[in-house]
Amino acid sequence: MELLLILAAVICVILLSGIRIVWEYQKGVLFRLGRYKGLRGPGLFWIIPLGIERIVIVDCRTKTVSAEQQETITRDSVTIKLNAVLWYKIIEPAKSVIVVADSAGAVYQLALTGLRNIIGKHDLDDVLQEREKINELLRQNVSEQTVPWGIEVERFEMKDVELPESMQEVMAMQAQAIREKRARIIKAEAELEASEKLATAARTMAGNPAAIELRRMQMIAEVGAENNSTTVVMFPAEFVSLSKTLTDFVREQTTNSK
Repeated sequence: MELLLILAAVICVILLSGIRIVWEYQKGVLFRLGRYKGLRGPGLFWIIPLGIERIVIVDCRTKTVSAEQQETITRDSVTIKLNAVLWYKIIEPAKSVIVVADSAGAVYQLALTGLRNIIGKHDLDDVLQEREKINELLRQNVSEQTVPWGIEVERFEMKDVELPESMQEVMAMQAQAIREKRARIIKAEAELEASEKLATAARTMAGNPAAIELRRMQMIAEVGAENNSTTVVMFPAEFVSLSKTLTDFVREQTTNSK
């Protein structure tokens, strides 16, 4: 009787050893005598114990991998250092276990290789200014090669680009030159617009002597408001016309005498 109880207890322990629990974000890849038999979970299930069946648990959540700093050369022969971040998840657990030995390590090394290859095909200006385009190329390059492994690459983006000090100085000088160019263009455009306005105002006042007098009086009022110690001497507008006529007469007589 005791032998039967011991045997029953051993059988119960063996049967209970086959119970497995898989969380909601996991999948169990089942192998029976070394052959793939399907997926199990999530939840509670039972496998044949004593090594007849074996379960491999696969995490199907999105994983974030920070790529170590890479030193690479752009197409225009500029050495840069950059960091990148990779987001991926397993969508076919069976392939991720059967096809590739270490899916996480394989994806990581593939991402580093793809990063070097893509950066090497672009100039430095493209890397700095068209980051969204290059990020999409990085994702596509890695994603196409991870499909046979049952892995989906969601995002692959550059995080930081470090330039050599000499290149930073050159780019700073270039940016300063561009700002100075814009400032000069804006100043020239303002002077051109002001000259056009002044020319229009001069033509308008030339046809109306009263406008000239009003402008002169306004200018005197402005000067007096700015500095009360200024002495202003007013001459009639006829003196200006007479002076101009006299100057023209003298010039004409001088020309005739020669």
